[in-house]
Amino acid sequence: MMPKSPPALKVADEVWIATALLHRENPGRPDFTVTEIVERARKEGLFQPPRPSVYVHAVQHCVANRRPNPGRHRMLFETGQSRRRLFRPGDPYDPAREGGKITPAREDIPTAYGELLDWYHSEYAGRRPPVREADPLLSLRGSGTALWSDEPADEYVRRLREGWE
Repeated sequence: MMPKSPPALKVADEVWIATALLHRENPGRPDFTVTEIVERARKEGLFQPPRPSVYVHAVQHCVANRRPNPGRHRMLFETGQSRRRLFRPGDPYDPAREGGKITPAREDIPTAYGELLDWYHSEYAGRRPPVREADPLLSLRGSGTALWSDEPADEYVRRLREGWE
C-alpha cells in the first residue's frame, strides 16, 4: 500500500495533524490522552505502516513544557499526566525549546491538511483554554495545619483524645 502523503512527512507533523484533528472533532474537550493522539494518527493513515515513533513524539519530543530530549518542538502542551493539547502562543515552555517549531510548515504536509493550519491560526491559537474551577474540598488542603503548628501532629491528636474512653 502506498503512503497517502509524501515519504518526507515528519513524525512531529503527523502528531500535530492528529492532535489538531482531535480538537476539531471534539471542540468541547480541552485535551486528549497520548493514546488517543497515537490512535488518531494511526486511524488517519498519514503514513503506512504506522510509525512507532509517533508515541515518543507525543510523549516527549513535541511537548513544549517538557525538557527537550532531543526534540525542541513546541507543538503540544502537557496538561496533566499523559494528557496533551496543541500548544498556544503564550503557554509556558521549557526555555531550552525556545525557537522550536510550533506548527508544521504548509509545504511539509499534504495539501488536504492545509486548512488545519488556517483553523489553528484563526481560531485556536488566540483562544485561551477554559479555566477549570478549583475543587472546593481540595482547596481546603493544608488549611488546618495552624491548629497544631506549635506541636507535632501526634501530640495534638493525643491531647484532643484525652479523657476519651
